[in-house]
Amino acid sequence: MKLIGLILLVYLAFSDPVNADPRIAVLNFELLDDTLLPNLPKELTHTAAMKPLLEQAISQLGDYEIVQISLNDQNAATAGKGYLFNFNDVAAKLGKQSGTDWVVVGQHSKHSFLYSYLMAHLVDVKTQNLAGDFPIELKGTDPKVTQRGINALAKKLTARIMLLTDSSPKTTP
Repeated sequence: MKLIGLILLVYLAFSDPVNADPRIAVLNFELLDDTLLPNLPKELTHTAAMKPLLEQAISQLGDYEIVQISLNDQNAATAGKGYLFNFNDVAAKLGKQSGTDWVVVGQHSKHSFLYSYLMAHLVDVKTQNLAGDFPIELKGTDPKVTQRGINALAKKLTARIMLLTDSSPKTTP
């Protein structure tokens, strides 16, 4: 009887949890600035702030584990601007190396000083396929506008993850 208990304990220790929290990696957003004055320091800072804002917004929507992928690993996996955004299989392999279920690859596309777009791809690491494409329009650069866009993006991403994994997020009281 002790042998069966020991075998069960070893099996449970090394098996994947059935209802584990989805593991999500958010990569740094790339700035695609086609304005007359591209890549101003203010805009680079604005774009750099999007990753932590999105991670925080996703975390507030349920029990999602945010996995960090280093900038060095991201740079090593890419062959240039837009590469990870356009090649889901490469983004998925990067996510697999970090033990994540999903990778969010984002771009901040700015064609005017009046508006820009947050564009995000949700990549399923297991299938290496695009699980969702989410464009969000931002009208202006005010932090409130950015936060509202990030919140909308987080809701769309988590809704797609819930739909594809057929699980509801566990919320903490």
